[in-house]
Amino acid sequence: MKNKMGISQIALLVLLTLLAFVFLLPFYFITINSVKTFSEIMKSPAALPSSLQLKNYEIAIRQVSFFRMLFNSLVITIGSVGGMVLLGSPAAWKLVRVPSKISAVFFTIYVAAMVIPFQSVMVPLVKVASEGNLLDNRLGLILIYWGFGQPFTVFLYHGFIKGVPYELEESARLDGCNDFTMFHAIVFPLLKTITVTVIILQTLWVWNDFLLPSLILYAKDLQTIPLSINRFFGQYKNQWDKALPILVLGILPIVLFFLSLQRFMIKGIAEGAVKG
Repeated sequence: MKNKMGISQIALLVLLTLLAFVFLLPFYFITINSVKTFSEIMKSPAALPSSLQLKNYEIAIRQVSFFRMLFNSLVITIGSVGGMVLLGSPAAWKLVRVPSKISAVFFTIYVAAMVIPFQSVMVPLVKVASEGNLLDNRLGLILIYWGFGQPFTVFLYHGFIKGVPYELEESARLDGCNDFTMFHAIVFPLLKTITVTVIILQTLWVWNDFLLPSLILYAKDLQTIPLSINRFFGQYKNQWDKALPILVLGILPIVLFFLSLQRFMIKGIAEGAVKG
């Protein structure tokens, strides 16, 4: 029995190692090729560079005004994800604590909205955004992200809040707390795990999103990092030696952010999806 367990554990370890290799392989190609000349990239993408071309980073950063793009990405991501949390958490709380047919209908609408393909609403979205003066400004994009991010945010919070003891809220209500004070002082602090999960998942989406910003932001000084990378690709030439350094710099902040908070994510997803 011990030998069988040992063999199964070894097989699992080998499988996990292979999966890790497959997932990390793209990072190897991106990082290695970001310090190569264009000719070396075209000749042998998998080979190590003959010499480190760190000037690729300097040139690429200067050409796309990288720090301006980084600022735009940070503002849009923080504003979008912050709004999703501030609006989605109390909405989910009310849907759970006020059980009624209306609440059930609203929750069903939220869930149904999660399966609507974004491509099916692109054209009307741009038209409505144009009429509402939301095009070509960061605030307009943030507001649109709020709308598209609410269904998934409410879905996760809704499941998690079902596991929060209602007795705490009853005691607070007897002490004279109104709904606003009760939620922010008592309920919301108990939602730390699922809040971190929502922040991680929505940050990964907003930070890496290309399609929605490309529809809303036209001015170069308002573009995000994914849009700035697209500048190096044209009809007749792809400047891989310039695009890859920006890609590495764009990935690095979100990878560090994810690694610092990942321990909360699995627990939050499991509790948010299973409870109730």
